[in-house]
Amino acid sequence: MTSPRIFLFHATLVAMEPIRVAMQNLWPEAEAVNILDESLSLDRERQPGAVSEDITRRFVALGRQAVAGGADGILITCSAFGPAIRQLAEEISIPVLMPNEAMFRAALSLGSRIGMVATFAPAIGTMENEFRAFASEAGSAATLETVLADGAIESLRRGDAVDHNRRVAEAAAGISGLDALLLAHFSTSRAADTVRRAVDIPVLTAPESAVLRMRSMIEGTTQCL
Repeated sequence: MTSPRIFLFHATLVAMEPIRVAMQNLWPEAEAVNILDESLSLDRERQPGAVSEDITRRFVALGRQAVAGGADGILITCSAFGPAIRQLAEEISIPVLMPNEAMFRAALSLGSRIGMVATFAPAIGTMENEFRAFASEAGSAATLETVLADGAIESLRRGDAVDHNRRVAEAAAGISGLDALLLAHFSTSRAADTVRRAVDIPVLTAPESAVLRMRSMIEGTTQCL
């Protein structure tokens, strides 16, 4: 059997390394193909409200490009584009995984008070909506408290991962009474070790959860053929 080809869609450069490591460690048999379009995150930052029709069209176009390129599945690594990702999933026939779906599902199994540290403000609204949707689907009354780690993403873009991690950990330590803590974005997973030293609750990251879920989706589909 040929290796499954998984297209990874990135809207920012800083999301690429965490998912590369997760794919290599958890699914080395898969063939990972990267598509990077930083204009998506730049335009999303300038349009902080609802995801625009233009951005949605561009996502769908990238999805069709992936299908033409022989994709078996698509994994999105940027969390600010929920409605565009759902539209993409409706228009193509291969599995499409939202960035934080697997992490949210894992969090719901840990308790009812969930915290989340974000570094990219435009992503917060769509991520909170997605969490509520997953909670409702699971019949859970879990709540989500989100805090923005000011300046962290800017530090990471400058190449200062140490300062990024410090800012994320400080933001995490400022939320109390939680059952679990989520690091919102793929890029934020770099701070996991620093955050775990600052809090005494489970800390979940997106890349590893997403790879494992995508693998189960693809292998489940293959087994049914």
